[in-house]
Amino acid sequence: MFLISEFGEARAVVEAIQVLQAKGFDTAGMDLFSTEPVELPPGLLDRPSRMSLVTVAGAATLCLLAIAFVAYTQYSFRLVTGGMPIFSFWATGVVFYEFTLLGAIAATFLWFLWESGLLQKDRSAPLPVPDSGRIFLRLECDKEQVGLAGECLYKAGAASVKKAEPRA
Repeated sequence: MFLISEFGEARAVVEAIQVLQAKGFDTAGMDLFSTEPVELPPGLLDRPSRMSLVTVAGAATLCLLAIAFVAYTQYSFRLVTGGMPIFSFWATGVVFYEFTLLGAIAATFLWFLWESGLLQKDRSAPLPVPDSGRIFLRLECDKEQVGLAGECLYKAGAASVKKAEPRA
């Protein structure tokens, strides 16, 4: 069950989120929709991000794969080179560098898609269509909590609160 509430100003939305948090509602089930950016206090709807860890892990993984590939190539082909490697350090250094950047960029892009919800969000959640200057707060809750949540939203200054079922 979803509740979609409409607000006219950011102050009322902040108050509604704080009241809902105090009543035990999880912020993971809250989403804001607006045609303009909404400035919220730090920590109000923050979601943890592992972007930096994933970026470094992606870079390190592809760098190690590049090193393994170059080492495999140098030791697998039995060419007589007079004791010198097939590839010079400068040439392989560029390969390591480029693969490291490729790993960082690919991991960052894919993790961005994951954290933005494009790859994992529930597509059945109803979406409000915000008007200019209006802010919508979508709250996912149990059917038993609808009355309490609606009361909290109206007390915080919601202009309207509508029940919405998941889309088919």
